[in-house]
Amino acid sequence: MKAAYYARFGGAELLNVGELPEPPLAAGDVLIRVRAAGVNRLDWKIRQGAFKSTLPYAFPIIPGWDAAGEVAAVGEGVTGLSKGMRVMACTRQPVVQWGACAEYVAVPASAVAQTPQSLDDPQAAALPVAGLTAWQALVEFARVEAGQAVLVHGAAGGVGSLAVGIARQRGATVIGTASPDQADYVRALGADAVLDDAAPDLAAAILARAADGVDVVLDTLGGETLVLSYGVVKPGGTLVSLVEQPDLDQCAHKDLSARQLLVRPDGGQLAEVAALVASGAVPLPEIQTLPLERIAEAHRLSEAGQVRGKLVLTIS
Repeated sequence: MKAAYYARFGGAELLNVGELPEPPLAAGDVLIRVRAAGVNRLDWKIRQGAFKSTLPYAFPIIPGWDAAGEVAAVGEGVTGLSKGMRVMACTRQPVVQWGACAEYVAVPASAVAQTPQSLDDPQAAALPVAGLTAWQALVEFARVEAGQAVLVHGAAGGVGSLAVGIARQRGATVIGTASPDQADYVRALGADAVLDDAAPDLAAAILARAADGVDVVLDTLGGETLVLSYGVVKPGGTLVSLVEQPDLDQCAHKDLSARQLLVRPDGGQLAEVAALVASGAVPLPEIQTLPLERIAEAHRLSEAGQVRGKLVLTIS
């Protein structure tokens, strides 16, 4: 099968596109003929070796945790899914090796959701990692509800775009941070306010809109942004970081519920996210597509922070 892969950790120049064997299909698995694969920050961070001490891996590694296409085959014991059905999935595996940037990927049936008819494959491929991350942070962990104030850092990115829409759909007031040129885009997603993420008075600007602090912070950026977040979340609030483990002392001081989150495949949750997007209740992120053969360019664009919404690779 045609696949993108790399044989050691390092820069984007190590990405190749060539022929590799098809992944094995075990009992309980679904083999997906991939038509579109999303690109995420996780993909190039894994390629750089950032997770080599925490995520088991085996070379060659096919990158990508977002897949959309159709069922090519089902393993023993799989029910409810059949050959030819349009599906999408978060393809994270216990061992990083068989990813979505290939003609075929095999995943547990429990990770697979049917693709709504109104979504094409690139649109569907934009949802698994970003949608599940936002859902698991805001709905499963933070339990966002109407009347709360939710702060989304990096609101123009893939996770941020869907987080804004999910929080808004649940009745929260949403404050997003982004660069000024992304403000109109983030407002169109449903944010009530969009603040310059590089402003020196960002914390004061947040507190001007939520005097007692926000109920929930979703931090997609880390570093100084996470440090700032401790001061703008109210006592007893919730903080979720996608980049680093929150400081336990800072959290204990304000009795915060806090965690670092790495997405977990879940076909049921993905189906809920897809239904909200398909119905228009949650806006679809802006999508840019490139062919699989330009995966190195896609990784470089993501590394440089030059992607609004989601970047998706098409696989013919």
